[in-house]
Amino acid sequence: MRILLSNDDGYFAPGLNILAQHIAKIADIVVVAPERNRSGASNSLTLDRPLTVRKAANGFFYVNGTPTDCVHLALTGLMDEPPDMVISGINDGANMGDDTIYSGTVAAAMEGFLLGIPSFAVSMSQHNSRYFESAAQTVVKLVTYYHENGFPPPLLLNVNVPDIPHQDLKGWQVTRLGKRHKAEPVIKSTTPRGETVYWVGAAGSAQDAGPGTDFYAVSNRLVSITPLQVDLTQYNQIPGLQQWLPDYDASNASGSAA
Repeated sequence: MRILLSNDDGYFAPGLNILAQHIAKIADIVVVAPERNRSGASNSLTLDRPLTVRKAANGFFYVNGTPTDCVHLALTGLMDEPPDMVISGINDGANMGDDTIYSGTVAAAMEGFLLGIPSFAVSMSQHNSRYFESAAQTVVKLVTYYHENGFPPPLLLNVNVPDIPHQDLKGWQVTRLGKRHKAEPVIKSTTPRGETVYWVGAAGSAQDAGPGTDFYAVSNRLVSITPLQVDLTQYNQIPGLQQWLPDYDASNASGSAA
């Protein structure tokens, strides 16, 4: 196998380095990651300036852009042949429930998915994690199983691993995304120059966290594996919206030219 690795914590992040060490034992790897922490970058692409790609001493490539930039550049120009898989992580912190909307970790995997490559996003269950090895061993097992058994494409998996020793994991469970309470208020402060600044508040606590959710699995020492999709269409509202909207008559539209 040939696997592209990326993340949103930066090319120097311990989670990425540990993941690379483990995946390199079962596959040829190429690492393309941001030059600095870009957590919360979501699916943003850099379109207002050129991007630079540099190579670190350990062989990793790093980009002065977002996680999505990294995977997009790798798959559309840097790599001679497409990889068999894209893996993003291991993120230092959970990406469960609503987090997936903002996550750069999930976005990097999603870019691979959008470009036709099976992709995994991998995260630890909390910040300042201690047991990245647990996640790395889990990913090796998951990748090996996928390689040997296959699964119908398209495939985009969001994987969250409890921050506990590998031997204490109780297995893995296929889950759905839970939901968080509303985020905490912004934190207002003043700089030494007297300028008012704001820090985005902490994410809300888990609200929809019952059996079957990613929150529930992780809290019960299970690796959560959630299949994701990109189609945002609210299909069940289409019939009602079609009935609700009147017929459109361009000749009577407000502001139309005389």
